[in-house]
Order: sequence, then structure tokens, then C-alpha cells
Amino acid sequence: MPLSNGSSNDPSNDAARSSALKQAVFLHTGWRSAGTWVWSRLRELDSVTAFYEPLSNVLADLSLADVSASRPTLTSGHPPLEAPYFDEYRPFLQEGARGVNGYRRSFSLDRFASVPDVEFPALQAYLRNLCERTAEQGRVPVFKFCRSSGRLPWLKQAFPQAMHVGVLRNPASQFASGWLLSQQWSNPFFVAAPFRVLGLNQADPLVRQAIEFCGVSLPPSASASNDAYAQACEHYARTAEGNNAYRAFVALWILCALRMAGSVDLLIDIDRLGASRDYAADLLAGFETQSGLSPDFGSARDLVEETRRGASRMSGIDGRAMRTVHSAALKFLKAHVGADTAFVEVVREKMVLANELTDAWR
Repeated sequence: MPLSNGSSNDPSNDAARSSALKQAVFLHTGWRSAGTWVWSRLRELDSVTAFYEPLSNVLADLSLADVSASRPTLTSGHPPLEAPYFDEYRPFLQEGARGVNGYRRSFSLDRFASVPDVEFPALQAYLRNLCERTAEQGRVPVFKFCRSSGRLPWLKQAFPQAMHVGVLRNPASQFASGWLLSQQWSNPFFVAAPFRVLGLNQADPLVRQAIEFCGVSLPPSASASNDAYAQACEHYARTAEGNNAYRAFVALWILCALRMAGSVDLLIDIDRLGASRDYAADLLAGFETQSGLSPDFGSARDLVEETRRGASRMSGIDGRAMRTVHSAALKFLKAHVGADTAFVEVVREKMVLANELTDAWR
């Protein structure tokens, strides 16, 4: 019997499907969210060129000589990588010079305003160049961001041909990963980061409201430059009261979650991914349908269980007091997210899980 015009074996149908696929993948993640692991699953695909942290301030000073040393440390918790983190930037670096072509240090600070700032045209041009140069090689560009969620609606509008993927992990597990690095290895970066982002955005009404809802105390900003304030936040983080550090983290987490609502084409729930092979298969299908890529998520670890096992190491925080900040953050989200009840329910489940996990912290 002849095949109908709607058959998947019809060459014209295959061509139409191919032309409808997204031409790039933007992974919008947070620090310690397992976003690097997700990125690594896409990076291993032959058809992909996967750029790591294209907004990182490290790129301002990167040189060709530095690239080979950009590998996971013993404390990073990142997966083993066949190539250095920044290997894909080699074509965009010049011998004897520092800095990735088109990158500006100002790109490294996330923004949460409803309209693009004056730096956004340069940021758009920088990312477009990475996309176009990669496409010329017949490959799909994949970007793993940690500093993009606030600007996600801007990027969604500027790059409609890209598949925008949000990576969401419950705030207790995500915070615990960074807190333990600070407590055990004297690495305050992940504790300082929320203070820095919130502090440098506190003039924005939305950010100010999240700060107030979550009861965050910020380091004084005075008239410090961005770099000086970043240094002040790192110093502040080394002696920050644990409950306040967690409130700051949740305030930033909920702001990023708010920007994901309605702006992502696919949401990756890291907590479910490690516990359900069926969910991993669903994510694979989502990528195949929208981008034609087939990342294997079958090796995901159960990170929720790892958080439970590490509860005894979470010192300096009264976990029982964290229910109030979870409730406040959810209230903030509901006040702004509109009619996206499905997304609100996902975040509500994250807060319920966070209540359970933080209850064990003392």
C-alpha cells in the first residue's frame, strides 16, 4: 500500500521537520545546579559545539595558553571532561592576546529589568558571532550559562531560533553544594555570588521586592564600582551569617525561576532526573523533537539523596527557620508569574522538598 503524504518516510516531510528544528541550544542554569553535567551530555554529541559559560568574566582575560589548564578540580563536583572547559573558544582567541573576541566584562553581571539594557546589543552581537561561526562548520552551537536567567526574556526575543532550556534544582540542594565548598574548602564564591548579583541590581524594583520578601541583608554598596563591590561581597561571604546567606540565595533563585516562567521551551527538573529513568527518556524526546539532538541523560545521579546524606555537614544554619523564606519566595512568584499554574506548581514542589531537606540542618 502506498505511503500517505504524512508519513515520516516522506522526504519532503523530513525536510520540513529539519527546517523547523531549533538551530542552537541555550542552557539557562544556576551555580551548583548540575548545569555543567547537562552541558557535558550535549557536548559529547558529534554534531555539537558546546560553549562553556559564555558570559563568564574569565573570558575577558583568557588566552590560548590558558585554555588547556581549564579543567575540573577535585572539589568542583563536575564530570570528567575529555577537553578543557573553554576549548571551543580557541577560534575566537588570538595568539599573544587576551580575551575572547566580542566579549565584554560587563556581560558577566546578570540583569533583571523588563527591557534590555544598553549593553545588550553588544551581547547579542557577541553570541550571534559564536552561533554563526559554529553553523558555518555545520554544527549546532550549545551554550551553558550561569548568568543569563535574568536576561532570559531578552535572549528569547533576540534568539527565537534557539531552543531555550531552563535547568531547575531545588534551592536547598543547590545552596548546600556551594555552602559546603565554602565551609570545607574556603571557597566563598558561591556564597558571595547571590549577594553580588542582588546588590548590584538592587535599584531594580523587582529585585528590591525579592530582597524584601526574603528578608535579605546585603553588604553596604556605598558608591563602589562593580569590581570593588564584588570583592566586598566575597569578604562578606567569608563571615556571613548562614541564615542570611541562604535567604540571599533563595531571593536570587526565585528571581531566576520567575524569568524562566513562560520563556523556556523545555524545563529540566534536576531533582526528578536523578530519580526517574522515564523522566530522562522524556527529556531525550523533548530534545529530539525540538533540536534533533539526542543527549543521553541515563547516567544522572540522585542529587536529592546526596543532599540528605550530607545534612550533618550543613553547620551554621538553622534549617527549621527556612520554611518562612521558602513560603515568602513562593508568594513572590505567585504575585508575578501570571496564569502559568503548571510552573507555579513545579516551584511549589521545589519548596516543599526544600522544607524537608533544610529541616535536617542544624
